[in-house]
Amino acid sequence: MLFWGIATLLAVGCLGLMFRPLLRGQGASAGRAGHDLQVYRDQLAAVEREQARGVLSPEEAEAVRVEISRRLLAAAAEQEKEAVSRPSPRRISRLATLVGGGGAVVAALAAYALLGHPGMSDRPLSLRNAERVAAHRARPGQAEAETVAAARMREAGIQPRDLSKEDQALLDQLEAVLAERPDDANGYRLLAGSLGSVGRFAEARAAQERVVEILGDEVGAGDLVNLAELRILAAAGYVSPEAETALVAALERDPGNPLGRYYSGVLMVQAGEPELAWSLWSGLLEEGPQDAPWIAPIRAEIDRIAQLAGKLPPAAVPAPRGPDADDIAAAEEMAPEDRAAMIEGMVAQLGARLAEEGGPPEDWARMILSLDVLGRREQARAVFDEARADFAGDPGALALVMDAGRKAGLLE
Repeated sequence: MLFWGIATLLAVGCLGLMFRPLLRGQGASAGRAGHDLQVYRDQLAAVEREQARGVLSPEEAEAVRVEISRRLLAAAAEQEKEAVSRPSPRRISRLATLVGGGGAVVAALAAYALLGHPGMSDRPLSLRNAERVAAHRARPGQAEAETVAAARMREAGIQPRDLSKEDQALLDQLEAVLAERPDDANGYRLLAGSLGSVGRFAEARAAQERVVEILGDEVGAGDLVNLAELRILAAAGYVSPEAETALVAALERDPGNPLGRYYSGVLMVQAGEPELAWSLWSGLLEEGPQDAPWIAPIRAEIDRIAQLAGKLPPAAVPAPRGPDADDIAAAEEMAPEDRAAMIEGMVAQLGARLAEEGGPPEDWARMILSLDVLGRREQARAVFDEARADFAGDPGALALVMDAGRKAGLLE
């Protein structure tokens, strides 16, 4: 009721301002004749003054007075004719203002009643910020996120890389050694890297957690960042509260850690703080080096984050995309573990998004080429067949998908 009372007062006030000039009782408009009457009266007064000053003789002044009086009588007669033949413009203006102003107010109130939320309570910025923080704190944990991510990747046909018999034998041997040496931090660190390099991120995360547990208070920023990264990759790019805890601990030990700052930017994006993400990522782009594993994913997203942060006009911002063949080719210069982790994470995120939301043909083409570069030809073929069926009715989109299939050697 308070809202409607304030709205009514404002509407009445606006109408009052509109009617004010019409409610002052000014009478009918004088028109041309009324203007002439005033001019002739002024001229008669001027004749009297000129005669008093001696500029006009009495005979001259009388002759001028007679002529002006004749014109004055003619103007008065014309004014009477105008008053009889023409309706009051004040009445017309008042009616038009009443209809137009009242109609506008009624239309505005009706539109707000249909489209607005008159019963909604005030939501100041402080309250909205508090709600956003509360929602961020109540987000799903690591275990739930990994379950959801695993289900999405199964739906997308993305599976961990198959190991050769030799590599699997080495991995089994390492696990056997660690069973006898449960406090070997270096051994678990090696196990985490090996599992992560083949896309078994949940297992790698568990091994890295064991590293942190063994080291205790002596754990360094590097191991904590690796733990955060594996938790994020195991959750298909989602930064869980557990991953955030590891990032905070790592940056407390080494505030300049670039990989920790990169993933902190990912966290800020997911928390609805694009300005902070922009600050972190733009700093990393300036620092380089340009072949660092975090540079390519930052470049892929920085323009979109800039738009959200109000740093660039929307027209200058391209649509977000997944990894392309150039991204993966550039990753060939990285260390094996970093390269595998980055590629697997990017492909997993793109695959999960395509499975859940779909996407344009460009994204499906990138997915096909990415899987081919990773050596997953069967998965690439499955994605290619699905995309070809989805875009069968769109010749332009189908051409992009078919070209990706040709480049991946799936049409031979």
